[in-house]
Amino acid sequence: MFDLKGRVAVVSGASSGLGQQMALAFARQGADLAILARRVERLEEFKPKLIEAGAKKVIAIKCDVTSTEDVNKAAAEVEKEFGKVDILLNCAGSAKNNGVLDMTDEEWDFTIDTDETSVFKMTRAFGAIMKKNKYGRIINIASIYGMVGNTEIPTIAYHTSKGAVVNFTRAVAAELATDGITCNAICPGYFYTELTTDVLDTETFQEFAKTHVPMRRYGKEGELDAAAVFLASEESRYVTGVILPVDGGYTAI
Repeated sequence: MFDLKGRVAVVSGASSGLGQQMALAFARQGADLAILARRVERLEEFKPKLIEAGAKKVIAIKCDVTSTEDVNKAAAEVEKEFGKVDILLNCAGSAKNNGVLDMTDEEWDFTIDTDETSVFKMTRAFGAIMKKNKYGRIINIASIYGMVGNTEIPTIAYHTSKGAVVNFTRAVAAELATDGITCNAICPGYFYTELTTDVLDTETFQEFAKTHVPMRRYGKEGELDAAAVFLASEESRYVTGVILPVDGGYTAI
């Protein structure tokens, strides 16, 4: 069950954090991988870990997911190397935090481009390869902040971008359903990453989490893996358009 041997997975944002964790999960199930990020030196350092985990072939591609040119070149390289794309994990992201009354145009545009428009560009490029082969699993990493607001961090553009990813996922699922392609989203709760450590490590936010997360803790490394592997697998073939929170119950209350 959940065997990914012979599958080709493309993972954006694979130079750190959640992208690396889920790429390793795919490798453990036998998938080959194309890992994408701007920091290609980190990808090269990461490749041996994927091979050790179980991947037979791994390629690293320098790619700015906000650049149409970069994304299209990456898609062409992956198709040339592997001949197909079975799994696309859209995990790259970043954000400028500010409230609606204080956010600048530059902060807004940066966040929307990185967290929303990039998902469209990646899905357009790699989804076209999937359609040729009549098979694909698209997994978008959204956020609990794409489903609800919050009272602790003013981050209006991030909420907006992730909310767009949530409904983009539903729209793509419906559009590509007869092409053998599924599209689902995972909405992580509070997990440590390069972007979140400064906030999550504060005493104030730790107290906030204890109050607002029913499990009274942050997510731990590996706790997104099962969701990603399931949605990447053949066993999820009748699952599409699903928005799956992995959040310790945050969105349940």
